[in-house]
Amino acid sequence: MGGSRNQVNKPHKSRFSSKSDRHIHRTSQKGKSRIAKPEHNVAKGAKAARVQRSKMLREQKRAALLKEKRASSGSTSPPRVIVLFGLTANVNLNSLAEDLLSLLSPEGFGAQSTVASPEYKLKATILKAPHGDLLSCMEMAKVADLIAFVASARSTCEGSMSDYIDSFGSQCLSVFRSLGLPSTAVLIRDLPSDMKRRHDSKKMCTSSLISEFPEDCRFYPADTRDELHKFMWLFKEQRLSVPLWRSRRPYLMAQKVDMVADGGNLGNCTLLLTGYLRTCNLSVNQLVHVSGAGDFQLSKIEVLKDPFPLNARKRQDIMDSDDVNLEVVHSLVPDPMRQEPLLVENISDPLSGEQTWPTEAEIAEADMNKKQRRLRKRNLPQGTSEYQAAWIVDDSEEDDLDSDDEADGMVLDETDSGFLGQEGVISSELSDDQASLNLRDADEETDVDSVMMEGENLTREQLEDEIKKLKEAHAEDEEFPDEVDTPLAVPARKRFAKYRGLKSFRTSSWDPKESLPPDYARIFAFDNFARTQKHVLSKALDMEQEDRDDCVLASSYARLHVKEVPRIVASKLCRHSQTMPIISCGLLQHESKTSVLHFSIKKHETYNLPIKSKEELVFHVGFRQFVARPIYSADTINSDKSKMERFLHPGRFSIASVYAPISFPPLPLIVLKSAEGAATPSVAAVGSLRSIDPDRIILKKIILTGYPQRVSKLKASVRYMFHSPEDVRWFKPVEVWTKCGRRGRIKEPVGTHGVMKCVFNGGLQQHDTVCMSLYKRAYPKWPDNLFPVLGS
Repeated sequence: MGGSRNQVNKPHKSRFSSKSDRHIHRTSQKGKSRIAKPEHNVAKGAKAARVQRSKMLREQKRAALLKEKRASSGSTSPPRVIVLFGLTANVNLNSLAEDLLSLLSPEGFGAQSTVASPEYKLKATILKAPHGDLLSCMEMAKVADLIAFVASARSTCEGSMSDYIDSFGSQCLSVFRSLGLPSTAVLIRDLPSDMKRRHDSKKMCTSSLISEFPEDCRFYPADTRDELHKFMWLFKEQRLSVPLWRSRRPYLMAQKVDMVADGGNLGNCTLLLTGYLRTCNLSVNQLVHVSGAGDFQLSKIEVLKDPFPLNARKRQDIMDSDDVNLEVVHSLVPDPMRQEPLLVENISDPLSGEQTWPTEAEIAEADMNKKQRRLRKRNLPQGTSEYQAAWIVDDSEEDDLDSDDEADGMVLDETDSGFLGQEGVISSELSDDQASLNLRDADEETDVDSVMMEGENLTREQLEDEIKKLKEAHAEDEEFPDEVDTPLAVPARKRFAKYRGLKSFRTSSWDPKESLPPDYARIFAFDNFARTQKHVLSKALDMEQEDRDDCVLASSYARLHVKEVPRIVASKLCRHSQTMPIISCGLLQHESKTSVLHFSIKKHETYNLPIKSKEELVFHVGFRQFVARPIYSADTINSDKSKMERFLHPGRFSIASVYAPISFPPLPLIVLKSAEGAATPSVAAVGSLRSIDPDRIILKKIILTGYPQRVSKLKASVRYMFHSPEDVRWFKPVEVWTKCGRRGRIKEPVGTHGVMKCVFNGGLQQHDTVCMSLYKRAYPKWPDNLFPVLGS
């Protein structure tokens, strides 16, 4: 009835429940029936490329993981290495190893440490780390797939960090961390039989040790057969993790070490290493490093039948046959054109002008000629100087001089014009040029470092005195670093001839190719080390992926014929194989050549004796071992120069520079030092490989000190820094500074006893000390024996 006056509400504009419903009428009937994503959600352009790349990476990781799992748990995989390490000395590892081997091989395992279990579908090698033998424990940890730390619930060790781990166990655990821990587990033995006490004892042991191990480390009771069965089943399904440095190089842990005489050379022989090849493929043309013995070439690789197959029928056939002579599947012989040459040192050409430093032989020959000239008196015209006389030829002179010239001439006696040894009085002053060029004497006299006696027949009292002197020098270096005294008997310009002053240690230039020692002619250098490393690793990856006829596949049971091994070294390796694993690892390209390596190093917390620069140490870098005599320097960031340190100071990292075979990082470092009278070496330091750079400049700094005699505002007379006015004039261009923060320069010498007048930028105090900083470049020392087995 209301007609037009009825209320009409405005309809809501959104007649659709969603955006897709709103546009339904725009799509065709065929499109409605098709189930697909809306067009605006489909990735296009760069986003589509990113999505596709992410999908490809996921598929590659999934395929790599599947390949790794098949390689580690398949029938053709090498045995998993389980290292049993007792945290205390009273842990019985023999009974645990027998229980594990009997569990894996019920029919009997004999004296072998490697068994194949068809029940678990697993091959395993059980190694027992001898408690107290650090070197054997380190070598076992390098090849371990699983380190099973064994703790005793009844262990009580006084003075250790806890009741379940002693000092040696703690030291080895820190070394294993530095090497890179593989997969780990803790087996708890000697638990009580009562269930409640058993649970409490396991809980107490776990809470005491959990902070010492990685987060993914699991604790297992390991007393009964059922508990060991549970552990082995979980271990079989576990994905093992290995350090990165181990996965880049092929290696072989020798289960059998033999030596065969070499018919051509009586001093050398062929070393036979038999075992499973792991991680990567090995080429017969590659070089190999035998642990502690050095780098060698291969004469042949024989691929043998697997002596521990998982198939029961194959295992029965091998047991019935002769185990000594395993059947050879095929052999690989190196190609002389493609084999990597064994280059250790560079062969320098004396005519190429590489060296700017005279050798020892040249110095000795020059001294002999000089002594012969001094014994001969020559007739020269009156007024002829020594410099002019050096250019006069004797034969022509004798012909030209007549009797009148001989009557008017003088006799020039070329005897030694030196110093009075006992009284220390200078009889005749050396010229500045002669002092700066007498480099041999400067070498001998500028080394103010204390050197321990190297006699082999030292008594106990002499050894204690030498250790006491070394400790005093270490304490003095910490209290008064770099300060030296100017000698009274030798001019400072002669003793410090190699040193120079720098306006600024950080910004002043220093030519890295200047005055290199003769040892630098024996080393190799890279134009671009990062590019070379990338190329070498890419080449190794290509060799792994390609199907090459000169390569032995990983997981193969092979026998390596290492040629030209010294007979003494081979006999030592055969003897060492009874107590520790002998490892042979394949070397990448250039890794046998010697260069200057720099390691980031830190003194181990358990080592208390001083470690001096250029002391002989044993470096364990990955699988390799070599002897080195490093120098230490500060790790500077904002400068191209580094300051040398006389000692390795505890509590901070330093850089250790050595002459050593080239290795490509990352690689861990363990430094061992043998003490006098000690049967086994001690862990002195740990670290990692930083870089390879012969041009890294390490400067040795000395500080000469003087004391103000008279002070007048900005001027002062300083004494006791030098002892002759000629030395003051020689070092006049070098800037001086004081311990209270003043800087100045030398103005002139005063008197005849080395007093000098100095001008400073501020008022000088009477009790202040005037200092002068001098620098010279330092180099590592070449070791006598490059590898530890050669010197043992």
